[in-house]
Amino acid sequence: MSKSKHLGVTPPISLDFSDKHEEALADDLLATLKSEGLFESEDERKTREVVLGKIDKLVKEVVYQVSLKHKLPESLARECGGKIFTFGSYRLGVHGAGADIDTLCVVPSHVRREDFFECMTEMLKARSEVTELAPVPDAYVPVIKLQFSGVDIDMTVGVLQQPTIPEDLELSDNNILRSIDEHSVRSVNGSRVTDEILRLVPNIPTFRLALRCIKLWAKRRAIYSNSVGFFGGVAWAMAVARICQMYPNKCASTIVARFFVVLNKWRWTTPIMLKEIENGAGQFRVWNPRLYPGDRGHRMPIITPAYPSMCATHNVSQSTKQIIEVEIKRGLGIVDKIIKGEASWKELFEKEEYFREYKFYLQVNVSSLNNDDHKKLHGFVESRLRFYVASLEITGQFMLIHPYIKSFDHSFKYKTEEEAQRIRAGFLPAEESTSVPESTADGISEASAVPDTANGDKSASTPEHSEPQTDGDDGK
Repeated sequence: MSKSKHLGVTPPISLDFSDKHEEALADDLLATLKSEGLFESEDERKTREVVLGKIDKLVKEVVYQVSLKHKLPESLARECGGKIFTFGSYRLGVHGAGADIDTLCVVPSHVRREDFFECMTEMLKARSEVTELAPVPDAYVPVIKLQFSGVDIDMTVGVLQQPTIPEDLELSDNNILRSIDEHSVRSVNGSRVTDEILRLVPNIPTFRLALRCIKLWAKRRAIYSNSVGFFGGVAWAMAVARICQMYPNKCASTIVARFFVVLNKWRWTTPIMLKEIENGAGQFRVWNPRLYPGDRGHRMPIITPAYPSMCATHNVSQSTKQIIEVEIKRGLGIVDKIIKGEASWKELFEKEEYFREYKFYLQVNVSSLNNDDHKKLHGFVESRLRFYVASLEITGQFMLIHPYIKSFDHSFKYKTEEEAQRIRAGFLPAEESTSVPESTADGISEASAVPDTANGDKSASTPEHSEPQTDGDDGK
């Protein structure tokens, strides 16, 4: 790569290639990640492809049915199309076994978002392969969450201002954003940002291996959650991509090492950007701290590369910023030892000890009378937790408020209404009626209780979520 042409907002720091020691460390990193089970099997890969094919057909059927509802002739209704795009970790190629698939459903202008949610939800309910169905139409990015043949899907919708959606539609052209609403812009930009990240890294295989490492580290250290104020998947991806731009010829182990060096010294609130912010079609607001006071308040800004550029880390609070910085410093120390041969990659991925670290914890309980209502309520409460943390910070009575990134599901049986009330209040029985799913098996829990009329005796068999987005101060 020549100095006259480079990826990123600045020229590379180094164009040197990795030496044998760095390559050996990269091989060791790959072996460690494989031992951690981060790569899906061939059967899982095929299952995902089949599921995505079925969802694509469902989207086309939704468009067809809604078109008929709007009195379009049958022949035209069949031509209206519809198409899905993937984004997030699946599109980036860094998803692991059991990971969800972020799916964007693109529909023509006469299919309103409300039409899509109503029709798609009914079709999904009729499918035997579909479980855990939870539409969240009022979210910042409206989404339908579900499991399809055991594969977790997060389905969003983008309504484009055109009468049909052809099979060869591409989302890279800024003109597709003309006249569409902000909900659709946010949905469509999930796919546009992912594709732009891949376009802006100099070596995709190196980027993917380094990102897998950073994602595992962030999850193990409990700093991987946009909704509660840490970095989400796209923010970590952009941070790694920026390091790849700075060292375009280095292997993954060196990218990981430089990641901790650079971020440990980074002068926030200087933004991390993969390219200069651009203006485009429409009148959409782009991130600009000179114009917008809210943008000046972003503590660790990482800016998306696709128009309209937004801050992917606007949820970061003063407390979560401190926690991220502490973890980066810890990671830097361990990686230094790995390079010297004094530590292994597994030490980088050691789990945090959140529930031993603080003196005080605040548990948020969410309970419901049935599973469907519970999932909706859980999603709503989770989306509001960061505001709760912010309101606690404003009081000035806490040195640190550390929200946990996971919730925990439980279901219980009860015989009396008094027992049910105790469960709803967070006083959990010693024995649960069902086991906690492995994917959520860390933390404090909450309960929801439901009467079971099958035996005339009240019992509860509803999953409940405990929101150990527990906020703990430092005990001082």
